[in-house]
Amino acid sequence: MYISITGLKPKNFWGFLRFWRLAIPSFNQARSSDGILFCEVKRIQGNQCTLTAWESREHMLRFMRSGVHLTAMKSFHKIATGKTYGFESESIPKWTEAFELLTKNGRVY
Repeated sequence: MYISITGLKPKNFWGFLRFWRLAIPSFNQARSSDGILFCEVKRIQGNQCTLTAWESREHMLRFMRSGVHLTAMKSFHKIATGKTYGFESESIPKWTEAFELLTKNGRVY
């Protein structure tokens, strides 16, 4: 299975509002996407984090490149900063481990 972890911080008040206007529909899109196995959000150290597990990387990429999530990605640099990290795994990490992996290995945006 493919694990995807994100941690984002809105840049300012307006970014915060725009972030949530896109984040909630993106989360709903993820929860109903083909190939999703697990989908949770959590605030950790000021980061709005997502932890998702997919049947495959291809399933995650189809989600990532479509719908409101694609719109959110195109707006990202205007509204937030953050990191993403994805990897193959046989198990879904606990939140503590996921955030450590994101902090250590995440790609900065």
